[in-house]
Amino acid sequence: MTGARFCRRRFRLRLAGLFLLLFLCAPASAGSGDPWAPFDAPWFDQVGISDGLPHSITTAIAQDRDGLIWIGTMGGLVRYDGYRMQVFGAGSGKVPGLPDAYVRSLLALPDGGLLIGTNAGGLVRFEPADNSFHVYPVGADGLSDRKVFALGDDHAGGVWIATEEGLDHLDLRTGRIRRVDTGADAAPRNFSVMQDRHGNLWLGNNGGLFVRRAGTDAFVRPAAPDKLAATVLDNQIWAIMQDREGRLWAGSGQAGAAYRDTDGRWHGVPGFSGYPDSARHSTVRDFLQTGTGEVWIATDGGGVLEYAPGEPGVQRISHDPAVPSSLPGDSVRALLRDRSGNIWAATDLGIAHNNPQARTAFSLLPSPLEQNALSDTNVHSIFVDSRGRIWLGLGAGHIDVIDLKAGRMRHLHLDGSQTQRDVRSLAEAADGSIWVGTQGLARVDPDTLAIEDSVLPALHDKPVLSLQPDGPRLLIGTYDGIYRYDIHTRVLEHAGHLPNDPASLASDTVRHIAKVGNDWWYGTGRGLSIASGDSLPHRFTNLRHRANEATSLPQDLIGSISSGPHGQVWVSTFGGLGVADPPADGEAWKFQTICLAQGLSSDKVNAVLADDRGRLWASLSNGVARIDGDTREVANLGTRDGLHIASYVNVAAARAPGGELLFGGLGGLTVIRTHWQPLPSATAPLAVTNAVVNGVAMPFGKLPAGNAKIRLDRGNRNLRLDFALLDYQAPMETAYSYRMDGLDEDWTAIPKGNLPSAIYTSLPQGNYRLRLRATTRGLQPHTVETDLALTVKPRWYETTLSRVIAALLLVALMALLVHLRTLYLRRQAAQLQRQIDAHTRELLAANQRLDELASTDGLTGVYNRRRFLELAQREREQAQGGSVCIALFDLDRFKLINDTHGHLAGDAVIRGAIEVIKQHCRQGDLVGRYGGEEFVLCLPDTGLPLAQDIAERICMVLAATRVSHDGRAIPVTVSIGVAALRAGESIEQWLSRADKALYEAKRAGRNRCAIAS
Repeated sequence: MTGARFCRRRFRLRLAGLFLLLFLCAPASAGSGDPWAPFDAPWFDQVGISDGLPHSITTAIAQDRDGLIWIGTMGGLVRYDGYRMQVFGAGSGKVPGLPDAYVRSLLALPDGGLLIGTNAGGLVRFEPADNSFHVYPVGADGLSDRKVFALGDDHAGGVWIATEEGLDHLDLRTGRIRRVDTGADAAPRNFSVMQDRHGNLWLGNNGGLFVRRAGTDAFVRPAAPDKLAATVLDNQIWAIMQDREGRLWAGSGQAGAAYRDTDGRWHGVPGFSGYPDSARHSTVRDFLQTGTGEVWIATDGGGVLEYAPGEPGVQRISHDPAVPSSLPGDSVRALLRDRSGNIWAATDLGIAHNNPQARTAFSLLPSPLEQNALSDTNVHSIFVDSRGRIWLGLGAGHIDVIDLKAGRMRHLHLDGSQTQRDVRSLAEAADGSIWVGTQGLARVDPDTLAIEDSVLPALHDKPVLSLQPDGPRLLIGTYDGIYRYDIHTRVLEHAGHLPNDPASLASDTVRHIAKVGNDWWYGTGRGLSIASGDSLPHRFTNLRHRANEATSLPQDLIGSISSGPHGQVWVSTFGGLGVADPPADGEAWKFQTICLAQGLSSDKVNAVLADDRGRLWASLSNGVARIDGDTREVANLGTRDGLHIASYVNVAAARAPGGELLFGGLGGLTVIRTHWQPLPSATAPLAVTNAVVNGVAMPFGKLPAGNAKIRLDRGNRNLRLDFALLDYQAPMETAYSYRMDGLDEDWTAIPKGNLPSAIYTSLPQGNYRLRLRATTRGLQPHTVETDLALTVKPRWYETTLSRVIAALLLVALMALLVHLRTLYLRRQAAQLQRQIDAHTRELLAANQRLDELASTDGLTGVYNRRRFLELAQREREQAQGGSVCIALFDLDRFKLINDTHGHLAGDAVIRGAIEVIKQHCRQGDLVGRYGGEEFVLCLPDTGLPLAQDIAERICMVLAATRVSHDGRAIPVTVSIGVAALRAGESIEQWLSRADKALYEAKRAGRNRCAIAS
């Protein structure tokens, strides 16, 4: 399709969607009762050509008796177990296959077989007993035509076949095909056929909809007094479905869809029936009823329309090029709801499936094409105002306002001096105005949403990290401490960290402000500061992490502060989650730490919120966790719960008016429905989906199931079993393992990303039990196991008689050899061992020394320049758009130290500086000596604000350090340049920018940190 045609087509689709929205469709939340419905788009996992599909246009879907998914395409038939695709194409030569690779329809049979209707090759049956294809004849004793549009079960051992030139019936027991007379009114071409639960046969014909009532022989048109419904039924009928309640649905080629209610009356689908303004609708290709009762209508070009009978309109589910999780394409030819509840859609751009039960969490993503989508990827701050509106502070100066009552989102953008600045904090003042913290402060009128830029000139260039109202005043957390601003008197006060005052603010970096009881808590980069009574006192109570105190804070870098269900205080840190009960008068705060050891998937906790059931929810660097407020039991959310945004680095969290919890991530907004409970469903089987036994692939119909027996013959003793949990949900989060009892000492875990397979070669003879295991992740984790019995037949030399003879001969031979060679071998072995031990010790010592000399600096023990640059280059290559920073250090006036105290004192200063830098490094950080008094620090997975905070802490600690040499205390200060890696930047360019920043720090007076531009 050319670019112009694509644009015209998208324009027409958008006009149609807008028409439906404005004139015919009710708000999505009206019927569902969920205020988030207008924002909660289905998340589709896509399977395309890169995953093994032979053609991007998928045409049909079926699930067989064993739970495998079969996909029809224009280029062949696919069998899919969630991990592997097996493609069956047209046969050639001696290899039988499909007579035509273009598959139009599929029908799974009760015996495990499959019927395949093709475009030009007729009807084919797949036999799982030997993986063969049987082609039915066409002509006098066969099909009416080679083009098979649809297949329908007659619920009595037969199948209805709709073809280009008539309607046929296949008796599955005899294989006999007979033609069915459809009457003079029906056209020869039939697109769909369905026998309902009362025995009535419905035929979708080129001339409209026809029915043959149970017990009669004639096809007649159903009466439809409703004009819109009548228009649909007189058009080509491409799809027919009977839902669980007994309603009958018919979809047409151009006139939309209609349904017959249980009382026999026909109704049009509002906004999708008839010809409004002479417009034609997209062809309806399939229907599907969801688990909650809504009907999905698949269209050829208009995406999927979701409709609940009786509602005033439909909701469109369509492709959005800006959202990878949207429907892959708007041409949808088939739908399927599998046994695990997933909904599958066959589109022109591959297959997609959605898990409707994964609704504990959902993601609100950015898209420039949708009004109710975010305007930027990163959510830095979240705030709920007194009117119940949700304010999202995003990157690049964007602010999104979600109005749940109206079901829409407004997009604001900062201009002027705050253009392109990240919105890191939001708060509502006493007068109702919304204050916005970026590089300075802006103010938003709550009624008009007009933005006033840079309202506080004194803070114009200061990043505002946190905001909190204090009556008529506003508390402002920055990198320079706390500011308190009186909105009426315009008085601005300040409190910061004083190096020599332990009762001053713990750090100038104030990341979060919360009121706990009557006290104000400030989360900083170096612990907690508590202000009793007054929000800006002269003295603070400071809480910090102490390595030798188990009840101190887990770590000093504070994320957020929250009150728990029983009065506890929950503090998120980069060392875990700390929880403390209020202490008695005069006692100190004591924290219990919840971290990796208690089940969190990461110790880096950004934000924590409490729900109305007393449970705590925390955003982590790699996901979201739920913690029971009483038992402290931890559960990590997964894809099966609807969690699709895995990375959280900001203190962005809030509670929505309806009790939902909101967390800002690097990919969008995560909404947690804390009360959501999925519908009960049967556990999906853990099945063997392919097997190679004795070197021969096993037919699908003979694959071993639970407690089946497998025999390996005497020759080939190799076994390969491919297996999968057939729920088709979160394959990357499902852990697989296997164990052969009687052979393996423990379970063999299959590495993440590898296909689940159990492989054994050259198995010894004997009887074994092979156990396969799958374990899922999420709020409702479960483990599924399958056992198989395995017998390996012995070879002739493994029989009892042969072993007895061999043992007697071996004993006689050994007796002779032992007598002659024992002494000689002992002497030779002892001598050889001594030589080996000596050479081994020498070699190990030499290798260790060479490695140390080649990689480390002799004075400090850290990496030398060459080794550091190698490792930093590797981190640069692995960043792939992530955050990684580098800091260049230079000791101030080092030449003066050497001239005054001597070079040995200079060496002691260098060693002391390195020790301070190493104390502030995390696991994975790289430290090296760049040359002379210059050092370099690489910080992987670290954004610029955190890198700056680390560098400033090092600078502060060094300034307070005195290096002792020959009884003299030598002061040490350092200048630091910090640079974040830019996309496409070489390591030399990266270091050059850090070097320039270092010299800026020098020129600014030394003993400070400068950030590279």
